[in-house]
This record gives sequence, C-alpha cells and structure tokens, in this order.
Amino acid sequence: MGHCPEDLHLCWASRFLGFTNLLLSIHSTGVKSSVTPGPGVQDSGAHVLMQGIQGGSVLFHVTKKREAEPEEVSWGFGSELNYRVLLRVHRGADTPTWISLQDKYQHRVHVPNVTSLRIENLTREDSGHYRARASFTGGIEFNQVFLLAVYDPVPLPQILVKSASITPGWCNATLGCTASQDTEDLKVTWGSMGLPRGQRITLDPPSNPWTLTLSLPLSQPSASLTCVVSNQVDQKTATLDLGEVCVSARDQS
Repeated sequence: MGHCPEDLHLCWASRFLGFTNLLLSIHSTGVKSSVTPGPGVQDSGAHVLMQGIQGGSVLFHVTKKREAEPEEVSWGFGSELNYRVLLRVHRGADTPTWISLQDKYQHRVHVPNVTSLRIENLTREDSGHYRARASFTGGIEFNQVFLLAVYDPVPLPQILVKSASITPGWCNATLGCTASQDTEDLKVTWGSMGLPRGQRITLDPPSNPWTLTLSLPLSQPSASLTCVVSNQVDQKTATLDLGEVCVSARDQS
C-alpha cells in the first residue's frame, strides 16, 4: 500500500506511523512471546501481527504443529496480566461454549472450524492480544498469540488551491491536500501525470508533505496531480487538473 502507480513521475512520502501505541514495543513479526507455557504446552514462540479496519472483519487461524486436529481450542482476549477466556470450541460441536464477554462478542464472532475464529464489525476497542490454546490427545497443548490493531478508514481527501499566479512563461500554484480528520497517523504521497520536464515542484515547507508548490510552463499546462492518503489498511485518492488551475490564474491576472 502507498506505492505510486507506474505512470506517475513524482512521489514523496511523509512519515508513516507503523502501528498504534499497542504495537510500539514490537520491532518485527518474529518477536518472542512473553507468555511462559506450562508443562506439556508448546508455544508458537512469536506473536502473529494482524491488522483490521473499523467495520471490517478479521480471521484468526491456529497454525497447527501436529497433523491431527485438536480436540479443543480455547480463545481468549487480553494481556498476560488481564487475560480472559472468551469461548471454547470442541471438535465436532456445532456451536462454541461461551465463557465470558458474551454480550460484547457473541453477535460478531463466528467459528468456521475448530482452529479458526472470525470477528466481524470491528471496532478500535477490539485491538489487543488474542490467545488460542489448542488441546490435543495425549495431554499436549499448543499456544498461539495474535496481536490485532484496528484502524479507522481513511477519510476522502481533497486538493485545495491555496494560491495561483502567472509570471512570464509560467503558471505558479500552491496546493494543499486535506483530510477531514487528524492526519497524524496518515501517510500522503503526491503523484503526477503529464508533467513536462521543465516543471519545478517542491514541498512547501519541505517538512510538510501535505502542501506542494509548483511552476508549470504555460506552453504545456495540461497535467494533473494526485494526492493519495493512506494508512496500514486503507487508502483514498483525490486528483486535480492543473490546466484548470492555470486557466483560472490567467483569468485573474
């Protein structure tokens, strides 16, 4: 996500906050789990990082270390110090056995099979640790920890013309890409189509990728700029015809 189309000649990226505060302490998908398994319990050894969008769904799936299906899988939510079992799924049973938090999850949680759990209509409050404990015949158990981050959908951006002017041979404009919510967790990239080689384009100021200044040769004003706003799970795009900006600036000069 966030890559510029192949036919775009120009692309800048702003700082990209990789994860929410929930994920700041994690440096890679191979980070070791802090959960210490008990006797006879195998641990996956790593958190499985997962991302979701508010209103969407997420599917957790236990990575089996044994060929046989587990006899039972219990699913829980919360950190190691505040962990609660939500439900247990028994092999061959049609419905899960709920243990806690039924009011919060029952109408949004489905268990397609004994090793999978799906949550629908996600909210930001669903972010956190999910833990699966699979029990096999012979007393063997297997733990797996999932770390879910749920993000807001990206708002639809707009490109606004902050200023436009005509100088001999050039069309000059300052443009701003705007979004209807806090942009701290969003990434913005600018792309262009049809810009001539003689154009001059800079970020204004250089530390602010949301504002762009450009100068186009009046002989070739037929170009367009695209602003792509994205986060880890969603992106929206706005496009502006620079020819219209230059014509308007010429009319006002």
